[in-house]
Amino acid sequence: MQEPVRARSGFCKWISYWSRTWPLHLFLLPAMLISIVFHYIPMFGVVIAFKDYKPWLGIWKSEWVGMDHFRYFFSFPDTTQIIWNTLIIAVSKTVTNLFVPVIFALLLNEVAKVTFKRVVQTLVYMPHFLSWVILGGIFIDLLSVQGGIVNRFLSMFGVDPIFFLGSNHWFRPTLVITDVWKEFGFAAIVFLSALAGVNPNLYEAAEIDGANRWKQMIHITLPAIGPIFTVVATLALGRVLNAGFDQIYNLYNPLVYESGDIIDTFVYRSGLVGGQFGFATAVGLFKSVIGFVLVVTSYRILYKVADYRIF
Repeated sequence: MQEPVRARSGFCKWISYWSRTWPLHLFLLPAMLISIVFHYIPMFGVVIAFKDYKPWLGIWKSEWVGMDHFRYFFSFPDTTQIIWNTLIIAVSKTVTNLFVPVIFALLLNEVAKVTFKRVVQTLVYMPHFLSWVILGGIFIDLLSVQGGIVNRFLSMFGVDPIFFLGSNHWFRPTLVITDVWKEFGFAAIVFLSALAGVNPNLYEAAEIDGANRWKQMIHITLPAIGPIFTVVATLALGRVLNAGFDQIYNLYNPLVYESGDIIDTFVYRSGLVGGQFGFATAVGLFKSVIGFVLVVTSYRILYKVADYRIF
């Protein structure tokens, strides 16, 4: 006899919840539609990876070739170099974009002048919102062998001009440094937020006990950002194959394919430029599957280590 009462109670709670939160769900609707149209519906196109796709025949009428594209990719002479480039560049960016923002946040946290701190924060956040199309043109001019301001500066100390964007020795460090310059300010936000939540009484107590600023940072500040650092570092594992297509595409050239060609740029050249749509889709699918496994793994690690949950 109690079941109808419970059912009505649950229904009333559901109605009460939606009556209070429907405007928030309405705000989510455009983002959901964009995700469905541009992310989920195109997923059906991965069948191209298993076909000899001809645009004039369409997806379903093109010849089925099974795993041929994958076999060709793994037998391709440059496959090992492309995957190696992707891993080196992505891991280098991930590591530096973890530690540089932490160091910056720690240094900025020691600044007592609030006005100066806000000015610095604004200046270092700004590059994040600039497109690599714009920054690519700027860096090409700055790093130019002939007339570039960086090489002009180095020449003042007797250093010969360096072909930063045309040398396989310098191209990867240039990618990492420019990416860190663009992103470290924005990436530091989460660490600055964690530092803002530290109880000031802890610093006062440590100072009374005779701890200097260095010891306060070691024993109070670093433990305070330890959990969020663990979360950010583990989540970065899922992006280990994302070496940054936008940046590399706008900065690289055939001279540095040996050190700068990654999976994404290879897919672009093979598919959109070379017209090998099935092969390019197969390579992209291979990367997506590995990325999916890494994302799931990172979330499982966080669940075990930091009790981090999405829902």
